[in-house]
Amino acid sequence: MALYTQESRERVRDAVDFVDLVSARTELRRSGTNRYEGLCPFHDERTPSFGINPTEKLYHCFGCQASGDLFRFVQETEGVDFRGALELLADRHGIQLEREAEDPREAERRRSRERLLELLGRTCDYYQKVLWDSPEAARAREYLAGRGLGEAALRAYRVGYAPSAWDRVLLASRRAGFTEAELYATGLAQRSKQNGQLYDRFRERIMFPLADVRGRVLGFGARAMRDNQQPKYLNTSDNDVYHKGQHLYGADVARAHATRAGRVILCEGYTDVIALHQAGLRETVGLMGTALTPEQVGELARFAKTVLLALDADSAGQEAMLRAATLAARQRLELRVVPLPAGTDPADLVQRDGAEGVAAAVAASAPFVRFTVERVLAKGDDSSPEGRDVMLSELRPIFATIAPGAMRDELLRVVSGRMGLREGVTEGLLAASAGVAGAAAAAGAAGRGRGGSSDGASRRGSGSSAGSDDGAGRPVVALDRREETERTFLSLCIALPDEGEAALTRVDPDEHFTSDLVRRAVRHLRSHLRSPGTDLPEDDPAFAALIADLAVRAGREVARPATLEVEGLQLELARIDRQIQLARVGGQGEVSDLAVRRGEIKAAVDQAYDRVLEQA
Repeated sequence: MALYTQESRERVRDAVDFVDLVSARTELRRSGTNRYEGLCPFHDERTPSFGINPTEKLYHCFGCQASGDLFRFVQETEGVDFRGALELLADRHGIQLEREAEDPREAERRRSRERLLELLGRTCDYYQKVLWDSPEAARAREYLAGRGLGEAALRAYRVGYAPSAWDRVLLASRRAGFTEAELYATGLAQRSKQNGQLYDRFRERIMFPLADVRGRVLGFGARAMRDNQQPKYLNTSDNDVYHKGQHLYGADVARAHATRAGRVILCEGYTDVIALHQAGLRETVGLMGTALTPEQVGELARFAKTVLLALDADSAGQEAMLRAATLAARQRLELRVVPLPAGTDPADLVQRDGAEGVAAAVAASAPFVRFTVERVLAKGDDSSPEGRDVMLSELRPIFATIAPGAMRDELLRVVSGRMGLREGVTEGLLAASAGVAGAAAAAGAAGRGRGGSSDGASRRGSGSSAGSDDGAGRPVVALDRREETERTFLSLCIALPDEGEAALTRVDPDEHFTSDLVRRAVRHLRSHLRSPGTDLPEDDPAFAALIADLAVRAGREVARPATLEVEGLQLELARIDRQIQLARVGGQGEVSDLAVRRGEIKAAVDQAYDRVLEQA
């Protein structure tokens, strides 16, 4: 796949107002000449530790260590990859992206795909117009209204209607310059078995566009309007653009809401998604009538780490939940189950109980492990010892994944009560032949150790202690004194570029800095000190995060030349200390000379520090 040029990337970067972009996620206030700060959008906190450098368009949180440039910010908040972030921003600001030189065959495939996407987008617009303007679509409008779906929500999902005539899309597309081959390739038309003539595939149906996360229409799900019309649901078949099982319905509408909420709600049908959106649960996506696939789980994981399953309470829905648990364990997703009354789907619940009722059901979501235990108990036979033994054998592997704690104790009480056993006996029976009970292996997918939280807050860290994480899988490690000195020095170089340029020439990246990542930052800053956010590699988030950290620190530090001098001398002092240690290991020859040099540097540090105090 061809890449976009660096010039294209920089045009997008220049066009974005970073303060406006971030302000859509969290309230910012100016805290310096080149710094804004606010509550971190990536973890829960009460005291602001999140800052941005609006000029360099970089952000850093000193609490959870989330860092990056404007593209990384869009990736994290919109649930897309780098290319998706670049394309989203380019679309938003009307910038034409230019590609690097690409293979002619690849270029032709790309242009062909763009043509098909254009055709699908035009057809989607046509279907929408028919739904709202055509007398023929009156019955479809009545059906949708009867499902409790309002016009605003339907328009948000671009729902439309395909008229009954056999050639409306065919003729309109031909007039627009599209070929029969393109109509056939998108699945909008099919050929007659009798005479091979092409005709519209979708007729007299409500049309639900199936889009990617950028909102580009890839195909359609179509619901029949006549009782004898088969099949009831007709979906676009796999083709060059649409691949069944790779996307989630409504992902383009839900992704930003899911990222902000820290959770995503998964249901089955198109109308379920729209109804929950209308009820205020805009972080909802749908399965589009397919069995959950690894690709769809991967898309869920990009949105949020907590997934609420609002699937029908029938056997098919429960089997879908079990499959979801298996796939989610690989993505470290926390699964929770929204309780739905038997025979009721989310759209029915919204109609019956309103927005408040469905919100209450979502708030009552239970960890997936509770669902699996209760499912075994519900379908098991506790009337005989043999039946209870079967139930215990099914429960053993479930309990083997539950860490010791309140959740495990509560579920033991539930099982003991159902089987009429003492809790101690139950625990012993469940542990028998189950390996190491309480292992924490895959329990994340079952919501273990989460305390039953349904709002995603419990998955987010707010500290910076070693060994914790920020809730998105990023380790949060406290910097040691050496690392803090190195970063402070570099951030002061950015804050004082005139003095910083001279200071950077006096340090040796290999001698004064002790990690490869920071050494690379030194070399980058030597040529980008006045604009550190430019020319960052798109495939190296750790490096981009470090540069973001330094740039945001630069707006936070008290920037005085004397302070920069102190930090530079501290680097030299640390370098000499390392040389002394090496000399002691290899022999005593150099130690005395190094000790003299260390004393000189230490005296210079003290003198420079005195100047800092005088200027304070």
